[in-house]
Amino acid sequence: MLRDAWLVAGKDLRMEVRTRVGLGQVVPFAVLVLVLFGFALDPDRGILEAATPGLFWVTVLFAAVLGVQRAYAVESAEGVRDALRLSSLSAPGVFLGKTLAIAVQLVAVEVALGVGVVILYGADPGGWVLLVGSALPATAGIAAAGSLYGVLAVGLRVRETLLPLLLLPVLAPVLLAATRAFEAALDGSPADGWPWAGLLALFAVVYVGCGIGLYGTVLEES
Repeated sequence: MLRDAWLVAGKDLRMEVRTRVGLGQVVPFAVLVLVLFGFALDPDRGILEAATPGLFWVTVLFAAVLGVQRAYAVESAEGVRDALRLSSLSAPGVFLGKTLAIAVQLVAVEVALGVGVVILYGADPGGWVLLVGSALPATAGIAAAGSLYGVLAVGLRVRETLLPLLLLPVLAPVLLAATRAFEAALDGSPADGWPWAGLLALFAVVYVGCGIGLYGTVLEES
């Protein structure tokens, strides 16, 4: 399973490196959304600073939807999804590989957004240990849910509009917990944020476990 996961993740990441869609489109889109939030709230810096954690994670979710749609649309157009069904790769391995590839791309987006909130919003990343400790499980949960719902929606004609409707409600708990953890880190009270980081780790385990168990069935039916 792990060998299959590395193969699938390597294939997806090589494709993104060659096409540069992630760096050329998704990351600039995410930064642009952050800039627009800044323009909208700039007259009141107090509101902007208070809203920084929520704006950060809402932007990450927008970027995640784009990344998931991109990952599965390419496979659908080129017939790769049918090839995966016929290959000897295990369904859990394919799921883990897709999740890993999406997570790596999201980490790149989050790094760019982190630099953006420091420069544009004046955020103080003093609690960086909590920031990293909460961002990693949050990213894993988002990527796992995106991989599962992405393959569910890819076979439908309305996948571009259906995927956000399916994915965003499921990720609402991740958004809440990640925002609370970031608020604690940026406010200089990391002790209040670690319980939220633990909750994010629980969400990640649940989403990954559900994906491993259900991905094969969903792939066959999509």
